[in-house]
Amino acid sequence: MHLAELNIAHLRAPTDSPELAEFVALLEPINTLADEAPGFVWRLIESETDPTATVLHDYGDHLLINFSVWESLDTLWNYVYRSAHLGVLRRRREWFLRMAEPYMVMWWIPEGHIPSLAEGMARLERLKAEGPSPEAFTFKDSYDSSAAVSLPAAAEARK
Repeated sequence: MHLAELNIAHLRAPTDSPELAEFVALLEPINTLADEAPGFVWRLIESETDPTATVLHDYGDHLLINFSVWESLDTLWNYVYRSAHLGVLRRRREWFLRMAEPYMVMWWIPEGHIPSLAEGMARLERLKAEGPSPEAFTFKDSYDSSAAVSLPAAAEARK
């Protein structure tokens, strides 16, 4: 099993604004760091040629989406909290509005499966509506992959 992760953030301004210039400048090095991190499998990208392009979607203006797959919870944790990513994360209030509801969700997927953005957003909505479960969880309330193996979605993806 691999770990899918989706997080969203509400930008304080458009990505082409002066207020977000420093954040946009950090996108390429931070995304490269993720791409080269041990345990990284995949991430949703908007452009193969523009490393600062953010994912275009229909989920609302100024909503930034980060969506990736990792080999394990530990490899994602190491990237988020034990790499240069942490310095950027600590500055998130400069660029993003505080969110009162869950903005990050994780779930286990069969190795080789690439989840859709719609699937990720549905998992986030499930976490908001029902709280943590093997189908939608956070670092704070995580589940190991053995809890997901027997879930209907995992069985369907293995077919």
